[in-house]
Amino acid sequence: MDSEQPFHEGELSIQKRLGVDERVAAFAPRLIRDHLTEEHQAFFPMLPTLLVGSRDEQGALWASMLHGEPGFIDTSDARRLGIGVLPLQADPLSRALMPGKRLGFLGLQFETRRRNRIAGRVEEAGRSGFSVAIDQTFGNCPKYIQTRAPVKLDVQPGPAHMSSQLAPADTALIEQADTFFIASGIEGADDDPRAGTDISHRGGRPGFVQVENNRLVWPDFVGNFLFNTLGNLAVDPRAGLLFIDFNSGDSLQLSGRAQVIWYADFQQGFPGAERFVAFTVEKALRIPAALPLRWEFSQASPFNARTGVWSELSGQDNS
Repeated sequence: MDSEQPFHEGELSIQKRLGVDERVAAFAPRLIRDHLTEEHQAFFPMLPTLLVGSRDEQGALWASMLHGEPGFIDTSDARRLGIGVLPLQADPLSRALMPGKRLGFLGLQFETRRRNRIAGRVEEAGRSGFSVAIDQTFGNCPKYIQTRAPVKLDVQPGPAHMSSQLAPADTALIEQADTFFIASGIEGADDDPRAGTDISHRGGRPGFVQVENNRLVWPDFVGNFLFNTLGNLAVDPRAGLLFIDFNSGDSLQLSGRAQVIWYADFQQGFPGAERFVAFTVEKALRIPAALPLRWEFSQASPFNARTGVWSELSGQDNS
């Protein structure tokens, strides 16, 4: 991977549009690898959760969270992930665990804000887990991550509910959120590691995501300049979002289509916003107590002080 261009056409187009292509080209080949470093091999087994991006049978994207006792992620082989748990049957991820399917992973340690990304392909799946051949890995900065401490409870998930519309409780969860996750990707040749599925973190002050009926809009703040998510959306607008109620363990998974909004007049008065993303919900899956974890809030990201929320933009027309 170090000797090859690690970005596809969508990522390169965004980097060039924003004038960071030469800057990124200078450091990215050292950052993006085809294997786990020793540091990352030690990191993933410590986690009680793992974020996963996947496509369903129709090609729609979904974001999911797996959970288990620390150690359920096996990284003893630097080019392979062993996952010792399976998703809930209601989760679309459960039907994506077939050999050759591309998945994206995000390991996030909420207590320390450490996070690392992996893209790979399913090798095999069994009754207690699955394995993945690694295509790409890289670390991420800790921006916009709120620190939380997970506490495990002995609870069972409730019945899943799938809908094409957001319920009032869904809207309330989104509008109060300070964190969500987005899955994106592009399809490509089997031997092209730049194609595949990705999952990334988004964070801000509570209220940074706006909801109007089945449409969500959020500001895109300054990041690492790789533009993996926006680059994917430039090629394929399909995306999946995951919102978690950290107090109840409920999960809200949304699948739909996203669009980057570049217009400068849209961001007037919105601190920290460099552009916006609009997302139209096509499917919404709510699973009560999907996660047997509850997170005790510790500290907001210090970067949040530079960002705004929609409620502070009263009197402005941001339609």
